[in-house]
Amino acid sequence: MTEVDPLAGYTVGLTAARRADELAALLVRRGAAVQHAPAIRIVPLLDDAQLRASTEQLMARPVDVVVVTTAIGFRGWIEAADGWGLGDDLIKHLGEAEVLARGPKVRGAVRAAGLSEAWAPESESNAELLEYLLERGVAGKRVAVQLHGEPLPDFVNALKDAGADVTEVSVYRWTAPADTNPLDRLLDAIVGRQVDALVFTSAPAVASTLARAKATGRREAVVSALREDILVACVGKICAGPFQPYGVPCVIPERARIGSLARALAVELPARARRIQFASTEVQMRGQAVVVDGDLRPIAPAPMAVLRALAEQPGHVVSRQRLMSVLQRDSTPVQEHAVETAIGRLRTALGQPKLVQTVVKRGYRLALEA
Repeated sequence: MTEVDPLAGYTVGLTAARRADELAALLVRRGAAVQHAPAIRIVPLLDDAQLRASTEQLMARPVDVVVVTTAIGFRGWIEAADGWGLGDDLIKHLGEAEVLARGPKVRGAVRAAGLSEAWAPESESNAELLEYLLERGVAGKRVAVQLHGEPLPDFVNALKDAGADVTEVSVYRWTAPADTNPLDRLLDAIVGRQVDALVFTSAPAVASTLARAKATGRREAVVSALREDILVACVGKICAGPFQPYGVPCVIPERARIGSLARALAVELPARARRIQFASTEVQMRGQAVVVDGDLRPIAPAPMAVLRALAEQPGHVVSRQRLMSVLQRDSTPVQEHAVETAIGRLRTALGQPKLVQTVVKRGYRLALEA
């Protein structure tokens, strides 16, 4: 018997635009099936007139402090400036300021550009960066804050309230996806409970998903599914922010890294699996599969729906009428033979037909004592 991958049998919805392939590979490596639907589109840096305008605005006057929050964002900013013919001038301008780097990756990017950081917090947190700046005093100083697609209103407003002149440089700006069909299909899957988890790597992706659900008349149904049945995982607290008003619970890894996000999902999702102990057999129910005594067995949607209904009260009889209602997906009536077919397929998929018993003239039950 081989060990079952932690995400085997589960389908994970992925909304990322950047590094989506990398995150998908991490999930697939752990056994998941991935449904990818970019919820946002990244505006190419060279084409981003807003980034160029904020860069030129920054270079128009001396700057006292430069706060660098992400390595990839800083590198992208310098590369874009090179493409505009402003790269050398921008580096020279930044070199005359005090450069603060959020963490070791950021520090490496700063040094690779030929600059030196004055300080970097051990915690790699924006909160410690802000505390450092406020303790030293920023009144009358011009402070540039490099953002990475996601605003930091609390950070920026605290600096402004302390008397700083703040210039925000937003790198990798997001917009709605050009093609919304994949996102619409993912929203359908969410409403139909055909995905088991939903993964987000940015707050704009969360906001865009909710906005598209509202625009298509499905926000209430989507939020209900995410509250009750589908596990939501966000890379950090800022990413999870747009869900807060809706009461959607989110799994957040200890470190805001996609590797940590994949590992957290691989722990949390199997932990939610329903386990049924028969006399000599354990059945673990996953998204579209079961694990029977350590053996993964895929199950089609109809027999899986029947199994879930039987597992609501293991050992109790579930009527044919109840199972017919479980199998009904639209207004078309479900015939009784559809239940018999689903039961037969379920028994075959489990590999142990006696786990599902027929109770004559009443219905079906799992082979447990009531």
